[in-house]
Amino acid sequence: DVTEIEEKEAQAKQEEQIIKEQELSNLLHEKRYLKALGLAISLDRPHTVLMVVKAILKETDGRKHLEENIIRLRKDQKEAVLTFLVTWNTNSRNCHEAQAVIETLLKHEAPDSLLQYSGIKPAVESLLPYT
Repeated sequence: DVTEIEEKEAQAKQEEQIIKEQELSNLLHEKRYLKALGLAISLDRPHTVLMVVKAILKETDGRKHLEENIIRLRKDQKEAVLTFLVTWNTNSRNCHEAQAVIETLLKHEAPDSLLQYSGIKPAVESLLPYT
């Protein structure tokens, strides 16, 4: 019977998730946006990533700070943000944030490196009708 072991593992995962949520909240409060972006991406939370992007854009020189944070993300994190922003772009309330991130990616990534992103073709196809 492995039920008890599975329950303990599930409880440990839930506790870890709660700790990460609290850490994310603290990072946002402290305006440590790069770490907040990384943590939200690792938690696979598109809405939370969107909230971080919105918080960055509300700052003075928000676009500049957004660029600084987006270009410092790893390639896999940028790929995740790209998949998130495809969904954001379909909603008129979030399209401006999505466009700001797209602009940053297009300005700072070479076309050849963008072509190496997993899911770039479906992302571009999804973005075109709304952009």
